[in-house]
Amino acid sequence: MTEHAWSYKSTAGHLAGTDLTGYKVEATDGSIGKVDKHSDEVGDAYLVVDTGVWIFGKEVLLPASTVTRIDAENKKIFVDRTREQIKNAPEFHRDKHLGDAGYHEELGTYYGSGAPFGGRPA
Repeated sequence: MTEHAWSYKSTAGHLAGTDLTGYKVEATDGSIGKVDKHSDEVGDAYLVVDTGVWIFGKEVLLPASTVTRIDAENKKIFVDRTREQIKNAPEFHRDKHLGDAGYHEELGTYYGSGAPFGGRPA
């Protein structure tokens, strides 16, 4: 049951249709990069974050459920994971993984509630 991983929480402040490209993304313990691409699609909402020099040359895919708050005024998105949890997520390659249901399942499990890997923070 990972479909809820791919939906924004009602408390996140997300407005469908808002362009989040370029927003800074903040983990619980610091910045991880900027949004390069995002999807608002119901049941398949996500952020692709360019990590810049933090994980040099890498992008990460974050399910929408990781978003706790969107600050439109300051163009920042806050997620409920640490930098380490994000860094240890299954590796993401945009060309290979964006439409890959198996990868979405794996990532949904990693970030989902009660996950055997990183899981939600307590």
